[in-house]
Amino acid sequence: MIAGHFGLAAIVKAKEPATPLWALMLATAWLDVVFIPLFALGIETIEPAPGTSGGYGAGIIHADYTHSLVGALVLSALFGWVAAWQWGRRVGLVLGAVAFSHWVLDLLVHRADLPILPANLGGLPLLGFGLWQSTAASVLAELALLLAGAFFYWRAATAVTAGKAPELTGRANLAAGVLLVSGFIVLALDVTGILG
Repeated sequence: MIAGHFGLAAIVKAKEPATPLWALMLATAWLDVVFIPLFALGIETIEPAPGTSGGYGAGIIHADYTHSLVGALVLSALFGWVAAWQWGRRVGLVLGAVAFSHWVLDLLVHRADLPILPANLGGLPLLGFGLWQSTAASVLAELALLLAGAFFYWRAATAVTAGKAPELTGRANLAAGVLLVSGFIVLALDVTGILG
């Protein structure tokens, strides 16, 4: 759900213009950023779901630290704390919430592979609503987030530049267009399995 995460970040940017867009994009991917070295070390893993041949949403992800509910809360709070130190309390709270939104969106699409506690301590039930089991439904959900993000970002950017130099409005339109096109490319690469 890479494109969907970025779409949500763009929606937040439209509502919180003081928050740097690059920080929102990093925040929305933060859990996966921390996942990558743990995956490379074999601490967290991905395996094909039974009856699948791989591709978009066809994996069972054992991200037992980064994507556990408690782990996601801790990593999101850490991200928000660092952001608050850099940009102030409000931006820190926004970025911490956006970092945690990654887990919430993953809860919707993942099969039941998200633990509550790190390393699935206590063997509690794993969470996940499994939207990925329907490629069409999950692609539509990502497209909806991506389109909403591009629209709200464009609307906010053009409102700020209205009545100012035309080149600023052009830049706002270009930025929204780049967001939309790059989101479509990422979604296409994700669905075709090129991204993983």
